[in-house]
Amino acid sequence: MAFLQYSSSKVEKKGGRTVGRQYQSVIMMLFLSLVMLGGIGSRLFYLQLVEGDRNRELAEENRILLLPRRPARGTIFDRKGKILAGSRLSHSVSIWPIALPVDQRDQVVKRLAQLLDIPAEEIQQRIESAGYESTQSIAIARGLSPAQTTALAEYAPELPGVRVEAEAIRNYPNGDLAAHVIGYTGEINEEEFDRMGSDGQGYRLGDIIGKMGSEKSFESMLRGVWGGQQVEVDSAGNVLSILGEKPPESGQNIRLTLDLELQKAAEKALGDTIGAIVAMDPNDGAILAMVSRPTFDPNIFSTRITQAQWEQLNSRGNPFLNRALQAYPPASTFKIITTTAAIESGTFPASTVLPTFPNINAGGILFWDWNNAGFGPLGFAGALQWSSDTFYYQVGMRMGHEPLIEWMRRYGLGEKTGIELATEESPGLVPDEAWKQEVIEEPWYLGDTINMTIGQGYMQVTPLQTAIMFAIAANDGYRVIPHLLQDGAESKQWKESLEMRPETIKVIQDGLRKVITSGTATSLNVPTLPTPAGKTGTAEAPPFESHTWFGAYAPFENPEILVVTFGEHSGGGGGSFAAPMAKQVLEAYFNGPQKKDNDTEPSS
Repeated sequence: MAFLQYSSSKVEKKGGRTVGRQYQSVIMMLFLSLVMLGGIGSRLFYLQLVEGDRNRELAEENRILLLPRRPARGTIFDRKGKILAGSRLSHSVSIWPIALPVDQRDQVVKRLAQLLDIPAEEIQQRIESAGYESTQSIAIARGLSPAQTTALAEYAPELPGVRVEAEAIRNYPNGDLAAHVIGYTGEINEEEFDRMGSDGQGYRLGDIIGKMGSEKSFESMLRGVWGGQQVEVDSAGNVLSILGEKPPESGQNIRLTLDLELQKAAEKALGDTIGAIVAMDPNDGAILAMVSRPTFDPNIFSTRITQAQWEQLNSRGNPFLNRALQAYPPASTFKIITTTAAIESGTFPASTVLPTFPNINAGGILFWDWNNAGFGPLGFAGALQWSSDTFYYQVGMRMGHEPLIEWMRRYGLGEKTGIELATEESPGLVPDEAWKQEVIEEPWYLGDTINMTIGQGYMQVTPLQTAIMFAIAANDGYRVIPHLLQDGAESKQWKESLEMRPETIKVIQDGLRKVITSGTATSLNVPTLPTPAGKTGTAEAPPFESHTWFGAYAPFENPEILVVTFGEHSGGGGGSFAAPMAKQVLEAYFNGPQKKDNDTEPSS
């Protein structure tokens, strides 16, 4: 081996061409270096000059974050400035996906799930929806308890990219009071975001929006404008410095027409009865109180609602349905419209007197009066006073259904009222020949007209529409637009004349007053109430118990308030079941502590 090495050495020194070989490797290294430097230089040239702006932008995104600051939501007040919906201080937790170390993602999610009692899959889905490269914080939970806030602080070293901060959450100081009118807020879902976030309104996933009632209807006024801080962060998402700040703009405060004290009285009057109460100013349509049962506490939606809470809520029979805006057969309250149509159509003079009977035979079918005996000869006022069915059967048989349908529509039935809660309101139903043929596949019969005259059959009317019907009687023939927002507009902007004959109005008003003085609702003929006028109604709803209705306004000479009460499948009669509830509300209005305030403050 030594020999071979030596022989090779001798040959290298003495044999063949050897000039310049010792520099060959150096030259090759220089060449390769020049090629590499050229490539790097070209790449740098491309990155800095060709893609420079874009790469600087990417670097800024990795180094600079915008910390959004939620605006304070506007406060909702009643007509006298009492808070119906406000805010309270709480804490929320969010994640910056880009600041989550790749090797700690699962650990962070599991720890958060444990501390917040939220399924890990739910947290994971939120992060993945935003994307792990997202620089926007993703809301995980709001309304943290003090124990949760403390635990998150203790485990902060194990939770990179997790942020806990103070924020205002919605608070309803009166619990379930007026829940259907006020509504509630909640986190925007993907469907809502697709609808609202794509039209330039500035919504983002995780936003809190109005979901129902006034919170939803006046969302654009209440929501405010987001602000935020532009901050420099390190690779772990820790804030190094604040580069700029834009303060959020608080939402607008709004005042509703509701009277908190009257609302309390109406809630108490309805009690646990499934149904609704509407109290309204008959002169301009301002809603003074609106109650629906069953109900719910909107505070539960200010934080994360549990499955158990949701199931318990829905076990009460759809507590989110505002029954003041749902449609039912109106029963004998509808006789106000039948009277209007009979006189205004010219079929009957206001002075008409008709005999009444135990029943009327129409096409071989007996249509009975509610007392199975009749009431003797009656005029229109007397027919309203005693709610005679056979009187109105005869009216319908002679008049026909066309004037009835015309005046139903002029009174506003079959369409939404114009109240701001439009998405929750039913238009009701005005059945006619075309509707019956299409839906029932039958022609219009005389019996349909007879049933319609007393508010039975296919027709459907909401308690709010019924309130408008009573307002027309109370305010001398003006159809009002019900509203919740108190804006100080003159009452003439909220009503329209139906151009009814004075004698029509007088007959209706006289009849409604007689209902109280000597008719079907004498329980309201008491010294605690200033001359009320009203009408009872009992709607058959087989195979269930009947619905009960009552509507009243007072004082008779110069009405200030009207009240409509409704019991869904309550049984009993309008005079015995629904009228006492209206009496309680009227007594609260005229004799309660809010009456003095009403005398000193202008109406909306």
